[in-house]
Amino acid sequence: MGKITGFMEFDRLEEGYKPVPERLKNYQEFVLGLDETQAGKQAARCMDCGTPFCNNGCPVNNIIPDFNDLVYQGDWKSAIEVLHSTNNFPEFTGRICPAPCEAACTLNVNDSAVGIKSIEHAIIDRAWAEGWVQPQPPQRKSGRKIAVVGSGPAGMAAAQQLARAGHDVTLFEKNDRIGGLLRYGIPDFKLEKSHIDRRAQQMQQEGVTIRTGVLVGAMPADGAGAAVTNWSVETISAAQLNKEFDAVLLTGGAEQSRDLPVPGRDLDGVHFAMEFLPQQNKLNAGDKLKAEGINQIRADGKHVIVIGGGDTGSDCVGTSRRQGAASVTQFEVMPQPPVHEDRPMTWPYWPLKLRTSSSHDEGCAREFAISTQEFVGAKGKVSGVKTVRVEWQDGKMQAVTGSEQLLKADLVLLAMGFVNPLAAVLEAFGVEKDARGNAKASTDLVGGYATNVKKVFVAGDMRRGQSLVVWAIREGRQAARAIDEFLMGASVLPR
Repeated sequence: MGKITGFMEFDRLEEGYKPVPERLKNYQEFVLGLDETQAGKQAARCMDCGTPFCNNGCPVNNIIPDFNDLVYQGDWKSAIEVLHSTNNFPEFTGRICPAPCEAACTLNVNDSAVGIKSIEHAIIDRAWAEGWVQPQPPQRKSGRKIAVVGSGPAGMAAAQQLARAGHDVTLFEKNDRIGGLLRYGIPDFKLEKSHIDRRAQQMQQEGVTIRTGVLVGAMPADGAGAAVTNWSVETISAAQLNKEFDAVLLTGGAEQSRDLPVPGRDLDGVHFAMEFLPQQNKLNAGDKLKAEGINQIRADGKHVIVIGGGDTGSDCVGTSRRQGAASVTQFEVMPQPPVHEDRPMTWPYWPLKLRTSSSHDEGCAREFAISTQEFVGAKGKVSGVKTVRVEWQDGKMQAVTGSEQLLKADLVLLAMGFVNPLAAVLEAFGVEKDARGNAKASTDLVGGYATNVKKVFVAGDMRRGQSLVVWAIREGRQAARAIDEFLMGASVLPR
């Protein structure tokens, strides 16, 4: 806990943002984090609540009351040690996690939750500034070789944990840089990629071998894996990995975008979000799309419609605004949620309520309970979207008679989520899939994350489907322990 009476003395303090006109000029992060005094006061609000529901609300089970108290006491170096004991990459979660821990905060029952995410953000940023984040190479090597396929947060967490346990780890990534959807799916204004780069450097110093531009398995069919930014890659077969390594962990993302097969889908100007977002990230990194034969999808001067009300849709909104869109409208098929959640009914679970992102604040019209019926166009290019209002009756969506309309659109971005990982990788290894097309594996304490194929394990989105970065880190850490135990008979890695 922090100060005994802190929750009565101090109000919740949100992190600040740079003004909209200023931040729209570039793709840099614009969140103004808490300073030492502000973080100390926010940490002082942590209550002696007896049962810290925030711990279980956090997928990686961060020891939140402990690091809050350490920040309140001014012991920041111990705070990062506690934070790192459960979370390999708090600079990722401190920026892009939606903070289910705060929904579970006991203070959130009838007040504003402790700003846990902002405190985590402050701890890790100070730790990097002070030089407290150092490589942790193993004291001895095991002689075992492990291949981790996919370098998103699950793969990165697993690779780091396994290397620290003394194994020789090779991290394979089909793109030219590691990070997976962190790198190419999340805009730089939410997560600058320097955070990934310095973790990659740390991991290499700990013994992880990173191999980019390597596709494991078979080339996916056309239209699959829109998140891949470059197919000029080396290919390695599943059989080769199984032969060369003592264990293989598959941690690819859920890259198969959900499509919208309505009339006019083939018109020019209708694209998946994961065709649009990676291109801007590559340009920000200094890449030349034209040199790769790619014409960038841009929103300059266009009327943009984003279909999908989640985080990916929000990212499309913010990127479109920075590219100079004439207007941006975001569709959500579900009805508008309440502004305030029903706390007695939902606490400590994640509540249903209206969430407004920083991208929405930058300029976006939001349409709820709306369904796309058709894309219309001329000379092969999209020019509008036909829609109808919908309502839900007995759990079924019904069109509202007489509510049809035609909205102008020069660019349509499909951001309706992801259905499953690339089947080509799972099929190459012969991994059994569940009913949703994900790799089939349990999270049991014994034998967890193992597939039906001997010495092949899965974790992250490839096992659980589209999810949060914090869930990916959790699964990567737990899978690392399972593999360590499989190879050595026992493990000291935390689960």
